Amino acid sequence: MSLPDFHVKTEVKAANPTGQPPKLLDQVRTLCRLKHYSIRTEQTYADWIKRYILFHHKRHPKEMGADEVRQFLEDLAVRGQVAASTQNQALNALVFLYHQVLEQDLGEIGEFARAKRPQRLPTVLTRDEVNRLLAGLDGTYRLMARLLYGTGMRLLEGLRLRVKDLDCRTRQRRLV
Repeated sequence: MSLPDFHVKTEVKAANPTGQPPKLLDQVRTLCRLKHYSIRTEQTYADWIKRYILFHHKRHPKEMGADEVRQFLEDLAVRGQVAASTQNQALNALVFLYHQVLEQDLGEIGEFARAKRPQRLPTVLTRDEVNRLLAGLDGTYRLMARLLYGTGMRLLEGLRLRVKDLDCRTRQRRLV
């Protein structure tokens, strides 16, 4: 076990000021922040975990496993008719919950009904189109658009970026 992993797990399991262990969703949020996940990922994971618990009538995830995860994912595809990317997002949140937060082996989920993937190709701008788009912007908006395009950051990551987050010598974003 590496030192950062030990540090993260110790932090998440620490009791709150009342002496009670932190609630499950608080543990999820804390671990997401310690692992430098985006705020959107944190919110999304917490929401999917909450929906999973409610789907199984408020049973604690420690009492459940692969069968319950499969039931939830199938319900999303069949009854909920969610997109494939939405179903994958829910699966990723539950894998994070079991492996990272609960430190519990989820086991083999097995086959389950998958949401249908759309048969459309993504629209990609040519270099010339990107250059014309960026040239049409001025000031802060141009800087933000260039940063988002050049780094692959999400919108909120770009909006929350601070000067102290940048390492001008290496031309990179600092993660800590």
